[in-house]
Amino acid sequence: MEKKPVILAVDDDPQVLAAIDRDLRQEFRRDYRVLRASSGAEALATLRELQVRNESLALLLADQRMPEMEGVELLEQARTLFPDARRVLLTAYADTEAAIRAINHARLDYYLMKPWDPPQQLLYPTLHDLLSSWQATHQPRFQGVRLIGFQWSPLSHALKDFLAGYMVAFQWLDFEAQPEAAALLARVGYGPADLPAVVFEDGTALAQPDRAAVAAKLGLVVQASQDLYDVVVIGAGPSGLAAAVYGASEGLKTLIIERESPGGQAGTSSRIENYLGFPTGLSGTELAHRAWTQAVRLGAEFLAPQEVTALCVQDGYKVLTLGNGSEVRTRAVVLTTGVSYRTLDVPGIDALTGAGVYYGAARTEARSCQEQDVYIVGGGNSAGQAAMYLATYARRVYILIRGESLAASMSAYLIEQIGRTPNIEILPHTQVAAVRGHDHLESVVISSRGQEEVRPARALFVFIGARPSTEWVCEQVICDAKGFVLTGRDLVQDPRYAASWKRQREPFALETCVPGIFAAGDSRAGAMARVASAVGEGSMAIKFVHQYLDE
Repeated sequence: MEKKPVILAVDDDPQVLAAIDRDLRQEFRRDYRVLRASSGAEALATLRELQVRNESLALLLADQRMPEMEGVELLEQARTLFPDARRVLLTAYADTEAAIRAINHARLDYYLMKPWDPPQQLLYPTLHDLLSSWQATHQPRFQGVRLIGFQWSPLSHALKDFLAGYMVAFQWLDFEAQPEAAALLARVGYGPADLPAVVFEDGTALAQPDRAAVAAKLGLVVQASQDLYDVVVIGAGPSGLAAAVYGASEGLKTLIIERESPGGQAGTSSRIENYLGFPTGLSGTELAHRAWTQAVRLGAEFLAPQEVTALCVQDGYKVLTLGNGSEVRTRAVVLTTGVSYRTLDVPGIDALTGAGVYYGAARTEARSCQEQDVYIVGGGNSAGQAAMYLATYARRVYILIRGESLAASMSAYLIEQIGRTPNIEILPHTQVAAVRGHDHLESVVISSRGQEEVRPARALFVFIGARPSTEWVCEQVICDAKGFVLTGRDLVQDPRYAASWKRQREPFALETCVPGIFAAGDSRAGAMARVASAVGEGSMAIKFVHQYLDE
């Protein structure tokens, strides 16, 4: 909610200042915050403080005859700080001519003669008219986090993605395109070399921050509060969030750890329309945020952004080492680390990643593609959802696929929607051969049936393949050749099973080769790449955690 706009009165005469302050408060305090200053210098300091706090100035009244700075000079300087505020000069009869000239030179809105008694006739009607005209054109200032950076900065993109992933309302200010960005940056004491910078609602700012610093400022928890947990869930995709919800609701002391943002790969989906119970669809971020809120409400503890770097077993307990060097002990673990998009291996790609080339991130960068041509690589549901979302902003969206059609890899409802969208074009038997650009993406080289073509491009979004995020744990649990975790019957059939499993019973359906460590979701071998199945596996894993803890 935006704070009340400010009315500032300035006069060096204490009695006059007290009178104008009294009259203003009596009439306007319900809708405005009334402040006062006894000099031009004090008034300018107050205005700069209002800017830093991102508050709005509606009206400034200044006495003409002040010793250090005349009222006209103050009003002129104030105009550079708050150009839309209404400016009124308080003057005596002898200064009327100067006041009239100032209306032209300083672009004053009005001048008032002193005294203004009774205010009901000589003060309030004029000020009400001025405030009404200000309200008619006033654009409420954004109240929240503001991110200042360069459009083609990979770090700026990473921060945008991070804030969006946690559904933090933020305003993006392009330093090169928006004049207010430079002014705000100067007010918080930074320069262009410090970008990107995050300015928080309380006026404090961080220059080139990492995610942990931003998370701490936003109040996210990055340190475990307990010495021992019943179950730790690693990864906050749909399966991990489901495990956290069911673990917490069933009385287990539950901790969930996420290294990036909630939702996993599903969280990058701009619109999921085939998830049970949401007939009009919802974004992946929204689904993840609802599940995260539900898990925390039920008692789960959530650490993010925090990464698990190692896992070992000591005296039957699982010990997790976190990225900050701390350790967490737990009786059971559910691995829901999910998958990430494979990188596109073509010339020029590394230098332009985050500067026009993006893996996922369609929602974050869509608005910057206004009336431009964009390209999508991939034929799965994530690519289709991104195409539909980008088509709202981009002039034309091209989907590049190696096969003949989308039928083999994309849901029918998405194919139908894409077919009805006139500015989406599918390019079959086509792939990216190279990307080009100086400091950002300028063109893509596409190859189709042996012929190459260079096309201008504002952005390239990559949605190809799935690589399990299990590289850190494959030494502790058995994975297949592609890195997916083997569980249950798939594990039993693996030749490495006999040497690793030492219990009399067989592993539970979602249990790995280490008793008490379970896997669910897309990083598990044989899992279905669907949100509903991931949620189901996450909830099933908690059933097996109970059985393991009961042994």
